[in-house]
Amino acid sequence: MTPLLLLGVVTIVFVVSRTASADPITSLVPERLLGNVEVVAAARARWGLDKTAPEQYVVYIKNLVQGDMGTSFRTKQPVSRDLMQRLPATLELTVTALAIAALIGIPAGVAAAIKRDTWVDHVVRLFALIGSSLPVFWTGLILLYLFFTQFEIAPGPGRIDLRALPPAQVTGLYTVDSLIAGDIGQMIDALHHLMLPAFVLGWAVMGIIARMVRASMLDVLNQDYIRTARAKGLTSRRVIYTHALRNALIPTITILGLSLAALLTGAVLTETIFSWPGLGSYAVEATRTLDLPSVQGVAIFAGGLFIVANLIIDITYGIVDPRIRVS
Repeated sequence: MTPLLLLGVVTIVFVVSRTASADPITSLVPERLLGNVEVVAAARARWGLDKTAPEQYVVYIKNLVQGDMGTSFRTKQPVSRDLMQRLPATLELTVTALAIAALIGIPAGVAAAIKRDTWVDHVVRLFALIGSSLPVFWTGLILLYLFFTQFEIAPGPGRIDLRALPPAQVTGLYTVDSLIAGDIGQMIDALHHLMLPAFVLGWAVMGIIARMVRASMLDVLNQDYIRTARAKGLTSRRVIYTHALRNALIPTITILGLSLAALLTGAVLTETIFSWPGLGSYAVEATRTLDLPSVQGVAIFAGGLFIVANLIIDITYGIVDPRIRVS
């Protein structure tokens, strides 16, 4: 089933990319030479744009099966290499954003459910509503203006200080590579630059998680087995965190899994605002320059992530709820 889903994603991406009204040849040939028929024809032949759409599709599928996603019009490098160079920056940002969202959203949702209709519940719901409603670009600009420009407690855009050299690349994650190199100062600098964009990116997911956990907890706390656990004399903490929360987390796992895939490929605005050199900014640059192979590569990578995320979610269900394994 998974190969068929991937084929469907590739086909849709290819068809959509070919429906664009702009001609990608304009990004391959200098403007002064666009009137030269021979130069334009040579460029089309060089990049396979002289073939019909079905022929291009067959060639693209054959190359993709061999791991070749094409060559970027803009960087003149294999798209797969460009994606691997950009992935660590986006991975570091999105994993941190998801961790912040989970570490704040889950306890907030539990507290809101336990303290239903109190000021705690109202504050959590308001915070969640604001985070999930405000546009990411607006939140990013406002927080950057406040904490960087006005209060000067957050660093400016970028992954590290502009005057600093990046750590020797091992994983591509600056926090991890700095730690491997034993440079604690640089690791702190990388973390300092990471926190604000990660919070901006994770706030929307945090709101969704908090509301989902609250709704699930309210439903679970009314179940018979929770009343039985209380009747047996178990402490309130054990009832909530051992019995109730584990079952309430099942729908939240879906949100977490799909959010990671969405954040990995959808951090376009956050990466643009904070000058973060990841997949999002790469997609913006590719779209702006009509770099078809790069646009297709990012889209296919995104589709693949969602498929893998769904597979991981199904596996995690069985770990969290043994009843699913039995069935």
